[in-house]
Amino acid sequence: METKLNKSRMERVRRKCGFICGVEVEAEGSRGGLCLAWKEDIKVTLRSFSKWHIDVIIKEDDIEGEWRFTGIYGSPYLKDKNIVWNLLKRLAREDRYPWLVEGDFNEILYSFEKSGGVQRDMKLMEAFREVLDDCQLLDIGYSSVWFTWERGIVQHLPYSYSDHCPLLLNTKKSVAFTGNKRFHFEAWWTMEDSFEEVLKESWESTNGTLMEKLERLQFCLKEWARVKEKEKVGLKKELTNKLEFF
Repeated sequence: METKLNKSRMERVRRKCGFICGVEVEAEGSRGGLCLAWKEDIKVTLRSFSKWHIDVIIKEDDIEGEWRFTGIYGSPYLKDKNIVWNLLKRLAREDRYPWLVEGDFNEILYSFEKSGGVQRDMKLMEAFREVLDDCQLLDIGYSSVWFTWERGIVQHLPYSYSDHCPLLLNTKKSVAFTGNKRFHFEAWWTMEDSFEEVLKESWESTNGTLMEKLERLQFCLKEWARVKEKEKVGLKKELTNKLEFF
């Protein structure tokens, strides 16, 4: 999160909240500032930091293996967005731990995620989607949290004074891997013209219990999405080849 505090003041706030260990990145005047806090029973190794990120390796006593956490604060200013996106892509190229990326990206994926105000520039949202795709961070998404592994469970907690919802990650509750990737609904599906038709056709063509209809719907949507993704890849290659002649 953006603390807007200097290091000494943020450290006092952190300790007052019961976190003995932590890393603070100083704010620049009234802008920026980052803090990552943890308790003594967790081993955290700092890898790198900047005014945009804190990157660490985490070892929990009762969890097998280490995993990686990167806290990101995306710039709200257009002139700095490419700097943050390039940083994220650079971090993604480093050694492969199970990876959690969390923070305030100051960007949205699709226009329907924003309520009111000035309409978001389509190019900015597309650039954000491409960055996450390049980093392979589209496996699971919960608001501003992105995983490259299916270890934890995320909950949205109640909030009052802030317009940001607290997120709770529980790494001790995991679903056993059975060999099949869990079904995840993708927001971009709703932007496809054929989505509603596929949804309606699958639901009306299946006779059985609610669970049987839902299982059939999952299968149909996954197959439809697989075909759509292939079409998008082909279209992208076609357009790229045409651009080479200009």
